[in-house]
Amino acid sequence: MQTHESALSRLAGGLPPGALRDEFLITGLFRSGEISLHWWETDRTVVGGICPAGVPLALGRPAALRADYFLERREAGLLNLGGPGTVRADGTDYPLEPLDALYLGRGVKEVTFASRSAATPARFYLLSYPAHTAHPTRHIAFSSVPGDRLGQPDGANRRTIHKLIHPGTMTTCQLVMGVTRLDPGSVWNTMPPHTHLRRSEVYLYFDLPPGQAVFHFMGRPAETRHLVVREGEAVLSPPWSIHSGVGTANYSFVWGMGGENQEFTDMDPAPVDALR
Repeated sequence: MQTHESALSRLAGGLPPGALRDEFLITGLFRSGEISLHWWETDRTVVGGICPAGVPLALGRPAALRADYFLERREAGLLNLGGPGTVRADGTDYPLEPLDALYLGRGVKEVTFASRSAATPARFYLLSYPAHTAHPTRHIAFSSVPGDRLGQPDGANRRTIHKLIHPGTMTTCQLVMGVTRLDPGSVWNTMPPHTHLRRSEVYLYFDLPPGQAVFHFMGRPAETRHLVVREGEAVLSPPWSIHSGVGTANYSFVWGMGGENQEFTDMDPAPVDALR
């Protein structure tokens, strides 16, 4: 089978920094009292930031989806990166503590978001993909998902991966989602890197101390580039691109994938000695 790659995979190596950021970096995702949504044509991904303040926020019907309601033909994963909050889905309340996740299946019509306290507002991160069938809504408590320990201190990549919305935990159509947290003193993630043509990925970086940043590496393995990423910013990682990063301090990130394959180990390695 012949693969017809997007021309962007060849052009990205020559883009100036500003154009590279415009193409692959989402900034200003979390704004108090607002829902911010971004549609990405790769796998028809929707990335959102939802920050309820004094009043609940309702997930509306963006005209760009051409749907009667947001989840008419979609599924979505939510992760709470702020204070305690509540998501109401078709009349049922789902309390979400910090780092708890919620899966919303195709067909859920009414979704609202609220913070439990205005002093410590919730901050919901949303990732959504088209869905061909419906699966039940499910709350995943962060405390209920044991993490996988990876990396070594001498590689500065000691980290814990929590697979929250994942085939090992539940059934979805496309969506796979989880959290990786780096130990103090560790700064590298996903090194050596890889690509996976069967699915795209979105990285959302958080828990960055003030004044610190992550240098996220992307691009084809033989023509790498980097993006400087701050707290609460997301990187759109197309299937042809590596995705790895190093921080000026330890940090956490949400990884989420959608596509034709949900196998976590389905990766095409990009060895360090092959990177350029």
